[in-house]
Amino acid sequence: MTSNDSQVRALLDSRVDACQKKDLEQLMSHYSPDVVYYDVVPPLQYVGSADVRGNFERWFNEYTGPISMETHDLTIATGADVAFAHMLHLSGGTRKNGQQSSLWVRSSVCCRRSGETWLITHEHISVPINPQNRQAWSPAEVQGPGKVVGRVSTA
Repeated sequence: MTSNDSQVRALLDSRVDACQKKDLEQLMSHYSPDVVYYDVVPPLQYVGSADVRGNFERWFNEYTGPISMETHDLTIATGADVAFAHMLHLSGGTRKNGQQSSLWVRSSVCCRRSGETWLITHEHISVPINPQNRQAWSPAEVQGPGKVVGRVSTA
């Protein structure tokens, strides 16, 4: 693992930590002012740190306590000043209505280094859907790196 790989991994670990604690300041410290962010919720894109911050505030406010987030199958590729990572996240927690939720999402993150600091310049979050019923699809379990096992429901 190169120094750049380690630095990007540390950024991504801190990003997950900030999400779990719902620490907006820590989380936003990892994003470029001109970030472009694609989420599973409307609108189609969030452009700029103010829009992204508002989206994270909305997400954090949906939960009464911390948000659980596990990272699986993290892959990082780095160059001198640009990096790309993709991973799966299992996130969940207690919603404001008292309901427990858990959701698998796919995440791709692009970073750029300026000086000694890596910042996220683009992020894309997606949820797989079952094309037969247009409902979110979630694998039944994870059996190790690259081995996500799931069922597609036709209900």
